[in-house]
Amino acid sequence: MIKRKIIGLFIIISIFIIQEDVTAENEIYKKIDLFGEVLEKINKEYVEEIDQSESMDSAINGLLQSLDPYSAYMSPEIFNEMQTETSGEFGGLGIEVSMESGVVKVISPIDDTPASRAGIKAGDYIVKINDVQVQGKSLSEAVDLMRGPVGSSIDLTVRRRGEKKALTFEITREIIQIQSVKADLLEKNIGYIRLTSFNENSGKQIKDKIENLEENKKIKAYILDLRNNPGGLLSQAIKISDFFLDNGEIVSTKSRKISENRKWFARKGDITNGKTLIVLINYGSASASEIVAGALKDHKRAILLGESSFGKGSVQSIIPLKNDGAIRLTVAKYYLPSGKSISEVGVSPDIEISEESDDFRIKTKTDNQLNYAIKLING
Repeated sequence: MIKRKIIGLFIIISIFIIQEDVTAENEIYKKIDLFGEVLEKINKEYVEEIDQSESMDSAINGLLQSLDPYSAYMSPEIFNEMQTETSGEFGGLGIEVSMESGVVKVISPIDDTPASRAGIKAGDYIVKINDVQVQGKSLSEAVDLMRGPVGSSIDLTVRRRGEKKALTFEITREIIQIQSVKADLLEKNIGYIRLTSFNENSGKQIKDKIENLEENKKIKAYILDLRNNPGGLLSQAIKISDFFLDNGEIVSTKSRKISENRKWFARKGDITNGKTLIVLINYGSASASEIVAGALKDHKRAILLGESSFGKGSVQSIIPLKNDGAIRLTVAKYYLPSGKSISEVGVSPDIEISEESDDFRIKTKTDNQLNYAIKLING
């Protein structure tokens, strides 16, 4: 009798679950029908004739960007251009951008590119490209407007925190060649390493630079400069963090699928032999930069100096589509060894120092943060 009741209860629960699934599926189909109706009304009634294919692309992109600022649709043309750009040489302005509240936001200008030389800053909001208003356009549409032949010029109008009026910059497009690591010897005993991005060779380049600097037996400290570094490959962030750590967790990722959650740990062997380390960060330090800065801070291996970082603590995967396009989709979030998420909050410095100059060239006298770091090392 009890067994029959249990079986009956199980059947009832199963029916409820099936009914809920069917109801949810019906609601989705109703929404799809509604979308088709809206598209038809636009096509018939809108004041100007529209390209339905472009409208569908915009709708797909709108769906993805409603999830977060980093998910987006790439048409076959944009996907092909992106693959070309990742080779390390491409024509453009030299800025990393995202979308925030319908406006294009600069994550970071890349060192020694047209955008950085013109004066574009991390956190700037691009409101106009030439004479075209950006608000209301998708990120991919805005990026398309910024593309153009090498040698041609473009006007970017931006809104900047602390500035009452919009600022306009004329920028000439160039071939962008990214050299991710620069190094120098400061004060005869401080190793300075500037990392501008995390590409496939960044880890090897940093290791080579440190080994060269270590040949100078007077080296007593290192400054790792991650300012305006928009990030890059997770594998390189882990490798570079590992160079300065002897053990412990570096970073973890948590995704929707528990089976895909991962943790990465440092291996024994600090290649600087535990020398004093100061890491410079600012609002333009994002993603992989935040992983390195956060791991070194949590393990008390480095002093972080500068300003709070950008707060891009998520993992995007490029997923190809049947039409030869692709989607960039957020699939996981980064977590520091302390268990804190980087997303939207970033990494805060141990010592907060504002910037006095936009110029991050080695040995710049007006670089307030770098000068402070040198004074801190020298006592």
